[in-house]
Amino acid sequence: QLQLVESGGELVQPGGSLRLSCAAAGYALRYYSIGWFRQAPGKEREGVACISTSGGRTNVAHSVEGRFTISGDTATNTVYLQMNSLKPADTAVYYCAATFSDPTMCVMTNFAYDYWGRGTQVTVSS
Repeated sequence: QLQLVESGGELVQPGGSLRLSCAAAGYALRYYSIGWFRQAPGKEREGVACISTSGGRTNVAHSVEGRFTISGDTATNTVYLQMNSLKPADTAVYYCAATFSDPTMCVMTNFAYDYWGRGTQVTVSS
């Protein structure tokens, strides 16, 4: 089965940058779509960004537009989330997820995704 492993989360000061990685093992990136989600303490999980390499599209949430960028490397089957100008409100566990249902889709709803990583902690604090 497809396995997803997130990495790159750490403590960073406000205004700083981080790049998260989602390494996918087992299948080529063109066969599925990837979404990034985050969950802060006491809050519901929310979609952050998504990518479909076969559909040639990406989306980012309004809350992070202009600061976060999602990209994929089909050679290594890795999806990245570049996070700039980080704020304390960005503190959360960040998860990547995948769906084979429609490789051209690019949505940020939890129910659409079948496979999930265990998450990586991002803490933005001075």
